[in-house]
Amino acid sequence: METDAALAVLAALSHPTRLDAFRSLVRHEPDGLSTGELVRESGLTQSTFSSHLAILAKAGLVVAERRGRQQIQRASIDTLRALMTFLARDCCQGRAELCEPLLADLTTCC
Repeated sequence: METDAALAVLAALSHPTRLDAFRSLVRHEPDGLSTGELVRESGLTQSTFSSHLAILAKAGLVVAERRGRQQIQRASIDTLRALMTFLARDCCQGRAELCEPLLADLTTCC
């Protein structure tokens, strides 16, 4: 991931509604959630939430797929992984032992 792409992803996640929606989608991987379920979780109107969803999609964080009559939204784990790698690429100036607490947190949460 290049700097401009990382900035776009971070900007998309910088709003509470978008961050909550993305985290919810990550929790629901690999099945995803329907757009209607996400709207209900957010408490927003469909049109307002759609604006937030479009920003997440433009940043590559969310991918939509049609299942029958429903639009299912899924988190792009590849984009999440790329962002995490970008942020930690030069972690701890090559001293891996300093990054171990971060890695331990990641393995216990998922």
